[in-house]
Amino acid sequence: MIDLHTHTLLSDGELLPSELIRRAHIAHYKALAITDHVDASNIDFVVPRIVAAVESVAEYTEMKIIPGAEITHVPPKQIEKLVSKARELGAKIVLVHGETVVEPVVPGTNSAGIDAGADMIAHPGLITAEDALKAKDNEIALEITSRKGHSLSNGYIAKVAAETGATLVINTDAHAPEDLISLYRAKIVLRGSGIAEESIEQILANSQKLVDKISS
Repeated sequence: MIDLHTHTLLSDGELLPSELIRRAHIAHYKALAITDHVDASNIDFVVPRIVAAVESVAEYTEMKIIPGAEITHVPPKQIEKLVSKARELGAKIVLVHGETVVEPVVPGTNSAGIDAGADMIAHPGLITAEDALKAKDNEIALEITSRKGHSLSNGYIAKVAAETGATLVINTDAHAPEDLISLYRAKIVLRGSGIAEESIEQILANSQKLVDKISS
């Protein structure tokens, strides 16, 4: 399993970064990104601490660990600045908290995240075909998620991606240890999203391609 969207107690998760990394290792993860929620109030605090946590344990595990950030609930006009700031602070992967159907995300957030060059739009909700095409053209991934609530729009996201050719990845958006899933479970979530069997392996491979891109 490759999981590029998780949280620790540096934002609203339950575990220390080292605890989350250990849980993922025991669950046979190949790669894990720690992407705690950030906005202008805490980005300077959170991202360097994720980077430090990753650096402190990286040599003790074969699992690839990636420091990141999820730009969350900020005005769309701030997103580009915060994506750049996160990268300056050491984030290797930057997500934008997309327009999930279960939270009052400001309309235009998906589009702003794509324009800002984020690596991924997390749980993008009822993303428009126009934005999905823009994500495809800019090589920005759209997320299928196993997280309760956010997953309500998985089927819609899968449909739009199939129509536009946008790249999909699957993540957990884990906040607690029980949120981590196996590769078997990830495939079930993809099937439940209406994704054709022949496309499942490609979606799983997309995560590895993103890891390789980040690492290059």
